[in-house]
Amino acid sequence: MAHESYSAEEVDAAVAALSEPERFAHAQEVVTHAAPGLQRVLNAALEEGGWFGEAHEAQLRRATGMEDPAERERAMRTLVAEETRLGMLVGVSVGFELARELATRHAGQDEGTGP
Repeated sequence: MAHESYSAEEVDAAVAALSEPERFAHAQEVVTHAAPGLQRVLNAALEEGGWFGEAHEAQLRRATGMEDPAERERAMRTLVAEETRLGMLVGVSVGFELARELATRHAGQDEGTGP
């Protein structure tokens, strides 16, 4: 199965369609089942990308080492927000590739060549 490309308009329309709550019922079931494996993949992707190496530790030390409690709190909030965004973006990338892998396997089964 060839990788598909999507226009910005197609992505915008798909994101808008995701606002329908029932769209996530099956996805939640799949993610709940796959959570342990997905966690390992996400951790590996973050680790390989250098997101949680020495740079992360340095940022953590900088934030927690601030003398002023208000500045320390602001720095920690910023660090948590940045890591949340990063985890979300990497998680979406992992999910996107998982969807492609499932589609490829499903197409192979339909053709009689898949697992």
